[in-house]
Amino acid sequence: MFTLTRRALLAAAASAPLMAAAAQAEGLITIIVNDPANPYWFTEGEVAKATAEELGYTANVAAHRGDTNTESTLVDTAITNKSVALILDPANADGSVGAVQKAVDAGIPVFLVNAEINQEGLAKAQLVSNNAQGAALGAQAWVEAVGDAGNYVELFGAPSDNNAQTRSNGFETVLTQYPDLVKAGQEVANWDRTQGYQKMQSLLQANPDIIGVISGNDEMALGAIAALKESGKLEQVKVGGFDGSPDAVEAVKAGEMQYTVLQPVAVFAEEAVRQADNFIKTGSTGVDTEKQLFDCILINADNVDQMTAPFTLAQ
Repeated sequence: MFTLTRRALLAAAASAPLMAAAAQAEGLITIIVNDPANPYWFTEGEVAKATAEELGYTANVAAHRGDTNTESTLVDTAITNKSVALILDPANADGSVGAVQKAVDAGIPVFLVNAEINQEGLAKAQLVSNNAQGAALGAQAWVEAVGDAGNYVELFGAPSDNNAQTRSNGFETVLTQYPDLVKAGQEVANWDRTQGYQKMQSLLQANPDIIGVISGNDEMALGAIAALKESGKLEQVKVGGFDGSPDAVEAVKAGEMQYTVLQPVAVFAEEAVRQADNFIKTGSTGVDTEKQLFDCILINADNVDQMTAPFTLAQ
């Protein structure tokens, strides 16, 4: 949407070498993600790093794994290393405000990706998936898979992340239109596959007659699928995910997951770095708004073969 191509950058450099030299990129861009063990966050960090290096910066990727103390320490390191920009996937909507403020006070422009903080005016930009749109998209596909009557359960992400509640609310907006669909249980599984497996086991014990599982992300959904397989109930229980992760894509291909909602993480991770580069060189991100939403895409059996790389759909 805002991206400059490599060809355009090279053409500009060739036509105006003196200007290009004056605005030559240099310095360290620090990238802090949640947990690279999750392919979503791994992709986020790797795309941001590759984009920064393409633009001429050095870059490193660190992970806070959802811990605000670790996040704060990593921001201290970014300050000590005189980073020229910070790309941050915040650990906590409220708890990360202090870390962002600390970086801003040190003169480091901050660009938030994937998750928001509950304060505007600190970060230069907050680039996130349109979670409400994506959740509604997924919920409608889920209804088409399970039908309009029966008991179901929901796996909820980390409560400290605003995305968890936004997605749950998006599901609810659609599913409450079907009064014969009854949410028999909901468990917090913190975006984690192992917790998704464990919570699904508990939910099955309490609700053996469910017809579907709607999940706030793919990792929890994949854990649920493992538990359903183990119990011999996967054929009668439909599962929907959210992220568009490679394992979820394979599960959709195998018919084990009905759909996943692709978050365009590869798009907004790149865009955050390009806006940081623009700000470093011109004092402006080039975008009018701090909070920027990127629409999600439904991935199901009809288009799953168009996935060309992790979190990338051929258009």
